[in-house]
Parts: sequence; structure tokens; C-alpha cells
Amino acid sequence: MKPCSAILSAPGFSIGIRCNDDEITEITYLEPQAEIAPKTPLAKEAVRQLRAWLADPAFEFGLPLAPAGTHFQRKVWERISAIPAGQTMSYGEVAAAIRSGPRAVGNACGANPYPIVVPCHRVIAANQALGGFGKQGGGFLLDIKKWLLLHEHAGF
Repeated sequence: MKPCSAILSAPGFSIGIRCNDDEITEITYLEPQAEIAPKTPLAKEAVRQLRAWLADPAFEFGLPLAPAGTHFQRKVWERISAIPAGQTMSYGEVAAAIRSGPRAVGNACGANPYPIVVPCHRVIAANQALGGFGKQGGGFLLDIKKWLLLHEHAGF
């Protein structure tokens, strides 16, 4: 795996950023670890914007994201990007909005290369439970999802 262009600390976890000169290529959740200062202008801007979101969950991102995913995944990511901070939708509601199935939406969420910026954490199970996160049904990533929703005052 390519090393991170920067790593910043968040409460209970770290956020890794990978980018080239022009686009963010991946954002990833990491176990807590030492920060790595950004060395490129885009990595610095990504860290600035992520810190702004950590300070204010209503912050709106404006990062250049590298094209990724299938046509269907991009359709899911576009729909979940429209969910406002502090609100959630179920996998079924997202699926109905794009004429698909909840499992396919969950798979697309799990393949999201830009978490936080593309807020897949705002998609939850129909019974208002957290559901999965990052293709996992529990553990570290699910704890991060819970924190993200609490941070955005989404009622978890």
C-alpha cells in the first residue's frame, strides 16, 4: 500500500490522506498513531479542511477527489453526499432514491475511498442501528462510525 501523504489525529483514531499533486486519491481510517505533516500543497489543504470539519461538523468540503469506483458506486456516493450533517438515511432509503437494493448500497458504501468527505457514515440500518461500516459489522470502524454520527449530532 502506498504511504500516506499526511496523517492527522482525530478522537480515538487517525485519518490518512493519499494524494497526487492534483487530486485526493484516498482517505482512510487508521488506528491512532503519530501525525505525519503534509508535504504538498494539496495534502496541506486536505488536512486544513479535515481539521475544520473536526472543529465544526457543518463544514463543507471542497477537495478535488480523483475519479474512482463504478458508475453505480459513484451514483450511491453522489446520493449520500447530499445527506446533510446531523441527518441519516437508511440503506433502503438510499436504495429507493436511486432505484437499487439496500445490499448493493451497503457494498458501495463499503468501497467508498473518501470517507468523511463522502459521508457514508450517515447511512444506517432500517431499524436505526448503525449497520456496518467499511465492510465490517463491528469493531474499530464501527466505533468510528458511532463517533462520526455523535460528532455531527445525528442522535447516536
